[in-house]
Amino acid sequence: MVEEISLTSRPRLSRCQWDEESWCAQTIACTMAQEGYYFSETSWDVVQSEKDMTSMDRDFFARARDLRAGMVACRRDLHRHPELGFQEERTAAMVARELTTLGLQVRTQVGRTGVVGVLEGPAPGPTLMVRFDMDALPIAEAGNAEYASQVPGVMHACGHDGHTAVGLAVARMFSELRSQLAGRIKFVFQPAEEMMVGALAMIADGVLENPVPERVLGFHLINDKPVGWVAAPTGPMMAAGGRLDITLHGRGAHGALAHQGKDPIVAAAHIVSALQTVVSRNVNALDSAVVSITSIHGGEAFNIIPGVVRLQGTIRALKPDIYEAISRRTEEIVCGLAEVMECKATVEQALLSPAVINDAETSSVVRAQARELPIVKEVVEEERVMASEDVSHFLSRVPGCFFFVGSVNIERHLNYPHHHPNFDFDEDALVLAAALMAKSVAHYLLP
Repeated sequence: MVEEISLTSRPRLSRCQWDEESWCAQTIACTMAQEGYYFSETSWDVVQSEKDMTSMDRDFFARARDLRAGMVACRRDLHRHPELGFQEERTAAMVARELTTLGLQVRTQVGRTGVVGVLEGPAPGPTLMVRFDMDALPIAEAGNAEYASQVPGVMHACGHDGHTAVGLAVARMFSELRSQLAGRIKFVFQPAEEMMVGALAMIADGVLENPVPERVLGFHLINDKPVGWVAAPTGPMMAAGGRLDITLHGRGAHGALAHQGKDPIVAAAHIVSALQTVVSRNVNALDSAVVSITSIHGGEAFNIIPGVVRLQGTIRALKPDIYEAISRRTEEIVCGLAEVMECKATVEQALLSPAVINDAETSSVVRAQARELPIVKEVVEEERVMASEDVSHFLSRVPGCFFFVGSVNIERHLNYPHHHPNFDFDEDALVLAAALMAKSVAHYLLP
């Protein structure tokens, strides 16, 4: 079901009037008000001296810096209130409200909890889609920041709170430039990226229709590179990711009478060992692939050989043909060894996300825009990671670019990896990400 939200006009800016239901922290509001900032009555946005893009000669970096306090407040609020995939009700409501306030045409419940906002310019032109993910992870936060998660067992451990804040900042920038747009921007706030199913859910609900995007942009904060580092490779940059489920059926027996059974535990041990050679003996050493068994379950008693053992794992590869080859070889090895060990195997595989493959022209534009930003110190053209991202479902249908923005700060101990209980990032990265996304969009839609 897709719910339509009527448009509302952008509220006037009033000095230090603060909506009690606003998502921005009031402590930041009071501090900033003392410094002469102005606040929207219903938005997290902070606008210094009431300047907007029309009076700043399209200086996206300067505008992103002005919006930093708003992005930080928004991000920290989301960090306090993380929501798992397809449970992003509060997050989606906040996003929908902010986009509606900015005058975008907004749809909610796209892909269950996704939000789409369309900003239409007065002149004809292409449709450009920008995608931001919103979901958190089932991890108990170990950090003690004042904005630490207030939800037991759930935290933003991958930076999606920052991604959402950046998306809203970019929406504000272009709402100020609406009269100059030649075309339209489709802002897509996606649920359930960590489950690798959110993009497909939104596609099933028509996110790539009405209007049809001609190009897609997205980004991810990377917490092993410093602020100022940007990567926008051409071609494959993130691996295809699949799930592997193996069930081995043997015959149970007493542990002291093993000869009377067919031991699936021994079969599982041989299979796990043999799968370590799938990549090294089937894939060129210059290519990248991974086969990992990550879970084994079998047996409940110390003296009983079980009748069933279940294994789970993942397959990753940057190239589609390599993924298919190692997927096929994995199944051959599992079934062959199970038969040798007098067991039966069932193998189920699911490609959850194809490889993230960037279009050459779009990634070239992003790199060029990055080099013009004063905060950027290094732009990388060759960066590949074996992690997966379901933005690939958009990029496999529409050309575009998914880029990385460094966010680590070792001096401030903001250097824990993604999906770690102590994960946090340098919020200066939000400024870079917002400026680069805006500049890349402007390349296509601002004459």
